[in-house]
Amino acid sequence: MTGSEQRRISANGVKFSYRESGRGPLVILAHGFPDTASTWDWLRPRIADLGYRVVAPWMRGYYPTEVPTDAAYDSDTLGRDLLALVEALGEERATLVGHDWGASAAISAAGLAPERVSRLVTTIPHPATMRPSLKLLWGVRHFFSLRGNGAPERVARDDFAEIDELVQRWSPTWAVPRGEFDEVKAAFKRPGCLDAALGYYRALSPLPPKGHRQPIQVPAVALSAVEDPILEPWRFHEAASMFRAGYRVLYVPGGHFAHREHPQAFLAALTRALRWTPGQVP
Repeated sequence: MTGSEQRRISANGVKFSYRESGRGPLVILAHGFPDTASTWDWLRPRIADLGYRVVAPWMRGYYPTEVPTDAAYDSDTLGRDLLALVEALGEERATLVGHDWGASAAISAAGLAPERVSRLVTTIPHPATMRPSLKLLWGVRHFFSLRGNGAPERVARDDFAEIDELVQRWSPTWAVPRGEFDEVKAAFKRPGCLDAALGYYRALSPLPPKGHRQPIQVPAVALSAVEDPILEPWRFHEAASMFRAGYRVLYVPGGHFAHREHPQAFLAALTRALRWTPGQVP
């Protein structure tokens, strides 16, 4: 199975679309913003070649996945989506690989139900350890601008020019190929999709969700992009206090979209993360 076709499955009250490659232990790849499941298209079959069943869903609200009627987009709801997908796919456990909001969801899932998560791979530090600073507040100013009442109209303006600006800001050394995010923009033109994607930001709360307050009881690896202008490598090391079953940090070149900027290097690091055994140097 090449996994190029889209499949549908119901989980946690939402009809999810996803792509799948390979056979073996389940690995779920969770995308962030502004992105879709297609962000994993180059990596997904190559991870499958390592002996895994690899599933990349469009996250809730992202076309062609359903826009949920309850408009719930908090991190724990996203985490429960991933846990429900594990069950709906007929598996007991899965490795969760998350980028951006997908990483937040994967951390929630591991905190809420560690018995359903065999391994966690994240591209963000554990949110519970993120100490505020002027640099961080400036770096995440989009957390505030993307949740305002006029945000959907502003983001959609001039063929989603703000999306291009955000991508370049977050990956400042990347010469973004023309059309790289055309599929994202096409998804955001679908009814309700852009508003749903921005709903992730509206759901942010000063009170951390339950899944982020629980120490992580599964082996975990963080992939730190060395050119990310917001998430300095020291934040990943400081996050070690939240991990109780083994934790390592691996460095990858590039900025926020390192998996698209340097896919070969990202694949090499992810391969190490998937094969790492706690107690061994990854």
